[in-house]
Amino acid sequence: MKTIVVVGAGKIGYTIARILAASGDYRVVVLDRGVDQIAAFAGHKNIEARVVDIADADRLVAALDGAFAVLSAAPFHLTVAIAEAAARAGVHYLDLTEDVASTRRIREIAEGAKTSFIPQCGLAPGFISIVAQDLARRFDRVESLRLRVGALPQYPSNALNYNLTWSTDGVINEYIEPCEAIVDGHLTEVAALEGREEFALDGVTYEAFNTSGGLGTLCETLAGKVKTLNYRTIRYPGHAAIMHALLHDLGLKNRREVLKDILENSLPATIQDVVIIFVTASGLRDGRLMQDTYAHKIYGDVLAGEMTSAIQITTASSICAVLDMLAHGDIAHAGFVRQEEIRLDQFLANRFGRCYARAADIQRLAS
Repeated sequence: MKTIVVVGAGKIGYTIARILAASGDYRVVVLDRGVDQIAAFAGHKNIEARVVDIADADRLVAALDGAFAVLSAAPFHLTVAIAEAAARAGVHYLDLTEDVASTRRIREIAEGAKTSFIPQCGLAPGFISIVAQDLARRFDRVESLRLRVGALPQYPSNALNYNLTWSTDGVINEYIEPCEAIVDGHLTEVAALEGREEFALDGVTYEAFNTSGGLGTLCETLAGKVKTLNYRTIRYPGHAAIMHALLHDLGLKNRREVLKDILENSLPATIQDVVIIFVTASGLRDGRLMQDTYAHKIYGDVLAGEMTSAIQITTASSICAVLDMLAHGDIAHAGFVRQEEIRLDQFLANRFGRCYARAADIQRLAS
């Protein structure tokens, strides 16, 4: 039984630990500095929870001794410190970060490493890059890839049309930081909250706008191979305008803690959510301009015996699937690994990745 260390006992870390432990194949050690968060794991089989200050590098390295891998479910600003500890301890490293600067640093840490460093293993970045690369492979020449993802309340009931379903720090960060894109064949940066568009899916109207980090390393991978590549977050109409006013007109982009306090004390959380994945690729196939689209909705459900939100299911299951593939030798065991190097069919065939499978995927996997 392999030992897996999960750093961060928030909503996603809690879900990761539960589903790995429930598989019966992993012993899970959860680290967090919060006593209350650690207490939530009392009585869970195959889970040991410890109070550890992640900022103490030596204690963190010691906690990784004997582990197969460490999974970071901590806030993005702790990402690099955990990756550095993984390198010192000689264990595999996986994370969920959307922070571009952190991922660049992790690539440097991974140079010459004998273990794998696999950042951005969540929904977006993460699964969305696996889907996009799978669509791109179907064309002789790709013209455009447009990636759209959103974690939304099923029943919006406030002016923002939004509930807190994920890390508040992460949401604020992706609404502020520059966004990578390929425009007219050139790798560039575009502003967050810009590029707003509307589209309809299953009779419901949504808006989508630029947010940071969702493409992971895909821009670099496809540079020179595609004319248009962009990522936009899906929300209900009206959300972007209010967030723009808060961040820019009221200057809260420079006072993140104030904005975080406002959001966390004004917007209730919910487990009645839906994750929307909408990827469109167009290009030349057999001399004709063609388009393929991947569309999927995933809802909250019972997972490992507990009702779990859709964003928790998709984010936690994605990193668990990548870990499981790594443990079974389906992913390289050394150096930096990009999400788009993972095959979609292998991911969906994995016991944890199956939560992403559509009806057509399930039929194909069964045949």
